Amino acid sequence: MIRHLAAAALALFMLAAVPSAHAMTIEKIVSPSGIPAWLVREHSTPLVAMNYAFHGGSAQDRADKAGTANLAADLLDEGAGDLDSATYHKRLEDHAIDLGFQVGRDYLHGTLRTLNEHRDEAFDLLGLALSKPRFDADAVERVRGQMMAVLRRETTNPNSLAGRSWWRTAFPNHPYGRDPEGSLETVPRITAADLHDYVRRDFARDALTISIVGDVDAATAGKLIDRAFAALPKKGDLKPIATAVPQGIGRRIVVPVDVPQAVVTFGGNGLERHDPDFMAGYIVNHILGGGSFSSRLYREVREKRGLAYGVSDNLVWFRRAAVVLGGTATRADRTADALSIIEEETKRMGDSGPTPEELAAAKSYLKGAYALSLDSSNKIAAQLTQIQLDNLGMDYIQRRDKLIDAVTIADARRVAKRLYGGGMLVTVAGKPKGLASSGTAE
Repeated sequence: MIRHLAAAALALFMLAAVPSAHAMTIEKIVSPSGIPAWLVREHSTPLVAMNYAFHGGSAQDRADKAGTANLAADLLDEGAGDLDSATYHKRLEDHAIDLGFQVGRDYLHGTLRTLNEHRDEAFDLLGLALSKPRFDADAVERVRGQMMAVLRRETTNPNSLAGRSWWRTAFPNHPYGRDPEGSLETVPRITAADLHDYVRRDFARDALTISIVGDVDAATAGKLIDRAFAALPKKGDLKPIATAVPQGIGRRIVVPVDVPQAVVTFGGNGLERHDPDFMAGYIVNHILGGGSFSSRLYREVREKRGLAYGVSDNLVWFRRAAVVLGGTATRADRTADALSIIEEETKRMGDSGPTPEELAAAKSYLKGAYALSLDSSNKIAAQLTQIQLDNLGMDYIQRRDKLIDAVTIADARRVAKRLYGGGMLVTVAGKPKGLASSGTAE
C-alpha cells in the first residue's frame, strides 16, 4: 500500500505546474566528469525528471539478429550489478522510481522520474542498469518469450502487416526497413553475448544527449548525471548507416489477411529536419492530415463519408532518411473508396497547395497546441532532448512561433508540390474488395 501511494504521489507531482513554454529558462550544464546536459529548474514540486538518448537504436542490429536493441532495452531493469531482477524491481518500487527504455531506429530513449528524496537511489539504479546489466538466462528467456508471443500475434494483425510491408518495401536491404521488434526468425537467434555487445557499442558518453527538469540546481544535477553515466566508456563503436530514400513510390501492395477491416499505410518522400522547407512542410502536412479534426483527410474520409474512424499522416525523420507516412483502417468493402479519396486529396494538395484560410488556421493551431503539449516536467524534458538531437538550438522554443509565422502561402504551395507531387507507396492488409497489388518493384 505504501509503495502504491508513493507511486500515486509521484504521478500527481508530474502533473503539477511547470514553467510556460516561453517563460522557461534552459541552462547548459556540464557534470564534473564532463558530460553536457540541458537543465530547466522547476522548484514548485520536489521531483526530478530526466530524458536522455543514446545514438544507435535498432539500426545497429545485425540483419540476422534484428530485435537485439529492443530485447536489450526490455531487459535493462531485469537485474544489474549484484541485484537480481526481483531485488532491482523491489528497489524501484520501494522508492517510487519510474524508469523507462524505448528503442527506435536511430536511438535508445530513456526516462527517469523520481521524488527528490530518492534521487540518489534513482540515478544509482539507472547507472547500474546502463553500465552493468546482467542479462541473466532466466530473465532473457522470459522476456524473449513475451516478445515472441507479441510477434506471433502480429502475424495476423493487419496494422502490423501493413506497416511492416511498407517499411520493408520503402527501405529494402537497409536497417530502416527492418522492424525494431525483430521477427519470429531473428529474435530466437539473439544471445546474451549479443545483448552485452550492443550495450558495449552503444552506451557511451560521446553518443549521449540529456535533459533534466526539476527541483535541482546545476551543481546537484551534474553530480546526479555522473551517478548515472560517468561509468560508461567515453566513446562508442557504432557502425555507419547509409543515407536512404524511400523506394516503391507508385506501388500498391495488398497483403491478404482474413479480417473484417482493412488497414492502409501510405507515404512517400519527406523532409529532413534541417531542410529549410521543413516548417512549411510541417504546416502543409497538418492541413492535409496532421491528426486534427480540421484536416482535409479527416473531413473527407470520416466526416463527409464515414469511411473510417480516423485517418492521418505525419512527417517522420531519421538521421539518414525522411518520409511522410499516414494510415487508416476501414471496412473491407469500402477500402477502395477510402483509398481513392486519400489519393485524390493528396494529389490535390500537391497540385494546388492549401488556401490562405487553411494556412492561417493551421498556424494558429500549431502554435497553441505546442505550448499546451509542454504541460509536465517529463514532456518538457522529452522535448528538450528532441531539440538537442535535431540541433535546433537552445532558443528554439522561443523562436518557433516566428518560424511558423514566416511561412507564406507561396512557400506552402511550393513545398506542398514537393511533398505530395511525386506519388505514394501504399500497402493494404486485409481483404479489400476491388483492390489488388499494382505497380512494379524499382
